[in-house]
Amino acid sequence: MSTSSSVRYSENFVYNSRGSKLFTCSWLPASDKIKALVFLCHGYAAGTIFMKGTAERLARAGFAVFGLDYEGHGKSDGPKAYIKSFSNVVDDCVDYFKTIREREEYRDKARFLLGESMGGAVALRVHRKESNDWNGAVLVAPMVKIADELKPPTIVISILEKLCILFPTWKIVPIRDIIDTGLKDPLKREEMGSSPYAYHDKPRLRTAFELLNASLDLEQKLKEVTLPFIVVHGEADVVTDIAVSRSLYETASSLDKTLKTYPDMWHSLLFGEPEKNIDLVMSDIVTWLDERTPGTGSDASSPTLLAHSQSHTSHP
Repeated sequence: MSTSSSVRYSENFVYNSRGSKLFTCSWLPASDKIKALVFLCHGYAAGTIFMKGTAERLARAGFAVFGLDYEGHGKSDGPKAYIKSFSNVVDDCVDYFKTIREREEYRDKARFLLGESMGGAVALRVHRKESNDWNGAVLVAPMVKIADELKPPTIVISILEKLCILFPTWKIVPIRDIIDTGLKDPLKREEMGSSPYAYHDKPRLRTAFELLNASLDLEQKLKEVTLPFIVVHGEADVVTDIAVSRSLYETASSLDKTLKTYPDMWHSLLFGEPEKNIDLVMSDIVTWLDERTPGTGSDASSPTLLAHSQSHTSHP
């Protein structure tokens, strides 16, 4: 474990139900005063290392933050960026997050999910499996549907369906480069582009098919979302469709839901933007979490929906 003046960081490995070794990490406030727990769900082709800045900001604000690299992602075992089953990714998160939540020191703490891009889809699927176990979710440009600009042509999707059974790990799906289209700051593009913990090749056949099916599944079941949530989305995002974030906000059954959009910001709101933009988005996220974290003496062990609350804000 390493400790700074305000954050204690540690990392470890766990094994999933299929025997693969998965990388885990945590960022804790330097003091023992923890407001609530935040569980990270990272994006496709990346890992929790690219959520370090987010986690440190949250830990300095008093939250205990926990991350898991999906199988095939970041520092975990498996072929790079290969998703054999989206359900496996969700199940691994459910299993690991539960081991943290069940620790004696955390049982009475409120718990939140924070998912970026594909991780937004993972977070919503985790919620679906444990609908009463979460106080809320922060969804950052969530992959509720693949943007039309990045969706493979119909003929390619048809070929995908037939070939992914025979050649699941082939890297041949033609899409635009997500680093170039998703990260506004050129220094951040360079950092991710040179990192060994990011995947830089074309999506694998089975991966593309699983992501497509996961997004279609979520799009059809937006009404089943019942937990409190905030969606933050850049209005210049061409990777995930902001119109579908608006649809999630309008369609979800949640009584407490918030949508904040940011003019001129791209897809990677918490890593790929200039620092002043990241500070703005993180301020909105921390404020939202603080407002939904039970105070001293409140019972946070049984998450419940707050009173009817809806808001939609576009920053100037």
